[in-house]
Amino acid sequence: MRHRVAGRHLGRDTAHRTALYRNLVTDLLRHERITTTEAKAKEIRPMAERIITLGRRGDLHARRQASAFLYDTAVVKKVFDEIGPRMKDRPGGYLRITGIEPRKGDGARMASIELMGYVEAPPTPRPNRVTAAPVAEAPAPRTRGRKAAAVEAEAVAEAPAEEAMAESEAAVEAEAETPAEAEQAAAETPTDAPEAEGDKA
Repeated sequence: MRHRVAGRHLGRDTAHRTALYRNLVTDLLRHERITTTEAKAKEIRPMAERIITLGRRGDLHARRQASAFLYDTAVVKKVFDEIGPRMKDRPGGYLRITGIEPRKGDGARMASIELMGYVEAPPTPRPNRVTAAPVAEAPAPRTRGRKAAAVEAEAVAEAPAEEAMAESEAAVEAEAETPAEAEQAAAETPTDAPEAEGDKA
């Protein structure tokens, strides 16, 4: 039986439980607010307040004591440079525990633990979205019957043939002789014909 055994065991052995508390206190002092179960929040509250009191003292021995408990040296520096001077005029009671809705998985009682005077950072504004100008869409083609579609297909097929015929006619006209050349050719042809007949006689 657990007679005369103080504190919550939280289903962990001593080493595991101590490491859990050190992690929670380090994160609490780093972020200045965390959400955890109510039992854990009540357990770490006196430990975190003791570290803040060391930060208020500010001497070398206090810094070494805080470094022996906290995992992150940057958090130790924050405690002695920011949190300690901020709580200098406050005689204890540095933390606030606020109950929140139970956890959905197992219904455990949850709580938020935060430093007194904690100010939540304002939300970062969303950048303005740049949208492209609207593009006019082409009207959808109307559905037609089979006869109309066949007529269009024939017209498309006949168009290249007509273009080829027009090109060939233009080429023939370009190759045609001029009227002067035609007269000269006609004049030469009769003179050649009698000579050919005289040769035969």
